Amino acid sequence: MRGINGAVRALAHIIAGILVIWILMDLLDANSGNTLVGWFHSAADWLAGWSRGLFQVSNRTLQVLLDYGLPAIVYAAIGNLIARRVAE
Repeated sequence: MRGINGAVRALAHIIAGILVIWILMDLLDANSGNTLVGWFHSAADWLAGWSRGLFQVSNRTLQVLLDYGLPAIVYAAIGNLIARRVAE
């Protein structure tokens, strides 16, 4: 079971990492024409589809943090909880 535990935890952290990288790229105005930036944008939009627009705020930075940071936290927390349960 230890292998499954580690795999679940790693997957959750990779997903959260993709979202965090996109937050940084967006807030630092990364070149949207770049292929890598486009990939992270598409992946983050897909992963955060359920949470984007959940809260509406007028501050752009806060909106990005809510739209993509909230799911990053949720994925990491749920992944760690599942990994802990698998390990038991």
